[in-house]
Amino acid sequence: MCGIVGYIGKKEAYPILMGGLSRLEYRGYDSAGVSLCDDKGIRTYKRQGKVADLALFTTGKDVSGAVGIGHTRWATHGEPSDRNSHPHVSQDGSVAIVHNGIIENYRQLRAELERNGYRFGSDTDTESVAHLIEHIGKKTGVTFPEAVRLALREVVGAYAIAAISTNDPDIVVVARKGSPLVVGIGDGEFFIASDATAVAEYTRKVVYLDEGEMAVLKRGEDLLVSAIDGREERNPVITEIEAELESIGKEGFEHFMEKEIFEQPKTILDSMRGRLDPETGEVRLGGLRDHIDRLAEADRIIFVACGTSFYAAILGEYLIERYAGIPVEVEYASEFRYRHPLIRKHDFVFAVSQSGETADTLAAIRLAKESGATVLGICNVVGSSIARETVAGIYTHAGPEIGVASTKAFTAQVTVLSLITLALAKRRKTLSDTELIRLAKELLAIPEKVKTALAKREECKEIAKEIAKSGDAFYLGRGVCYPVALEGALKLKEITYIHAEGYPAGEMKHGPIALIEDGTPVIAVAPESETHDKIVGSIQEMKARRANVTAVVTEGDTATAALADRSISIPVADEFVVALLAVIPLQLIAYHTAVTLGRDVDRPRNLAKSVTVE
Repeated sequence: MCGIVGYIGKKEAYPILMGGLSRLEYRGYDSAGVSLCDDKGIRTYKRQGKVADLALFTTGKDVSGAVGIGHTRWATHGEPSDRNSHPHVSQDGSVAIVHNGIIENYRQLRAELERNGYRFGSDTDTESVAHLIEHIGKKTGVTFPEAVRLALREVVGAYAIAAISTNDPDIVVVARKGSPLVVGIGDGEFFIASDATAVAEYTRKVVYLDEGEMAVLKRGEDLLVSAIDGREERNPVITEIEAELESIGKEGFEHFMEKEIFEQPKTILDSMRGRLDPETGEVRLGGLRDHIDRLAEADRIIFVACGTSFYAAILGEYLIERYAGIPVEVEYASEFRYRHPLIRKHDFVFAVSQSGETADTLAAIRLAKESGATVLGICNVVGSSIARETVAGIYTHAGPEIGVASTKAFTAQVTVLSLITLALAKRRKTLSDTELIRLAKELLAIPEKVKTALAKREECKEIAKEIAKSGDAFYLGRGVCYPVALEGALKLKEITYIHAEGYPAGEMKHGPIALIEDGTPVIAVAPESETHDKIVGSIQEMKARRANVTAVVTEGDTATAALADRSISIPVADEFVVALLAVIPLQLIAYHTAVTLGRDVDRPRNLAKSVTVE
């Protein structure tokens, strides 16, 4: 995986490809490349490193042509290198292919192709598909699109591909199974991308390929889509995308992550806009309108998610169980289908994902659907696979999130989960009308309070300087602040490469406290709550072992602040919403630690924004 772009039309393809690759840089990658096709043949240029390195490499080279494909790679098979970079070209040079996903049977394909005389120049699974398309075309004499179709029918695994060929230089063939792909429609031209942000500059009309579909793109002709395992064609549904290009810029901030942290007063408000009436406590969730009454009667709700979304889901579990009285389970999507879960037909399964393309979460959705459960989605990207494969759901409306480490996506998801909690509590009558209205007003007050929390940036910078000197950090929380501690530790790991662990504070004495020594950084998330006295006890335990403790406390709580070496205060807030405030200083601490260490904040090593392979 990571990013695919392509173009066929009347314009020069190279600048469009490079612009698209630059748009996809935020997804994380280790190499980049392009292939251009015309009557002179296919010319491929690729390099380990950034898109800027590829641009430098192509300086002075022939980059002409109105047909081309490009790719930014995040290594799955074979180390990052020039030879393993995409595009991959078949043995006789007639086929070039870019691919996101994993070909599970590539070893068998490779062995068979080697028996037929094909030589491999990379360690990737993708190269086997390029050779296979060439081999089938020569063996059967079929057209290039049909050779692609037949090749993919031999492939086991997940893929989004774009392929070009000297045998038919005026077309591009695209296909997807388990990995996203979008086709932008212009005036007699087509744009290809794994993410709609890469084509938003050129067109707002796009077609999302469905699972198991392929399309042949030819300039000046209508787009027709067909199933990979058959020839039946259909006229695709054209979607108007609403991506705002200005929101994909840094707008004066040094990093996207920094910008996205400071966007949260707006994105939290956007997640609630038009959905919450503070005078009545009524919640209007249009995406769940046809399901909310049945959801309120559910015996069990299951959340499936990965990474930051998993921690948001744990918060959702705490809120829904406490305030709405419905049992909730939270599952790692990557483990869900492999542990043979017991899913009942009357269960509701929520898939939570920023991108809506997370491969593990999509696999969990499909298992839940096969078991007869009602599957709902919470995601940020309109038209994403999760949005299309779930029966209904809610968009978070956080806008494009470019930084690999999620920030505003987390708070937007928690906001939506808070709205769902209130909606369920009202229908189940687990809260009085007075209490519902009070909590609704608490939630609506959060954006302004987040602004106050963000104003503590300088204090976070000072704490970051101390953490940057250490190789470890521990984050502690209780109740709703436990998932906040998990999220804080994840942010530090992702962008600073400092080992960090989040723990429920009471668990430290059951083993991990053995790791605490003189000067070990401990961040205790300790705002006012029903478990406040317990977290204070944990702070004292850490100080007794000479840890360097930073406490996140409620404004005015001087007693708790005095126990710690440093403290950061956040505004007074009800326990129902306090996690949305408590996470802000943890985001700032991680960000400034990474800056202090000189890390690539927006593109941390080894990570991709959207994990579209298992």
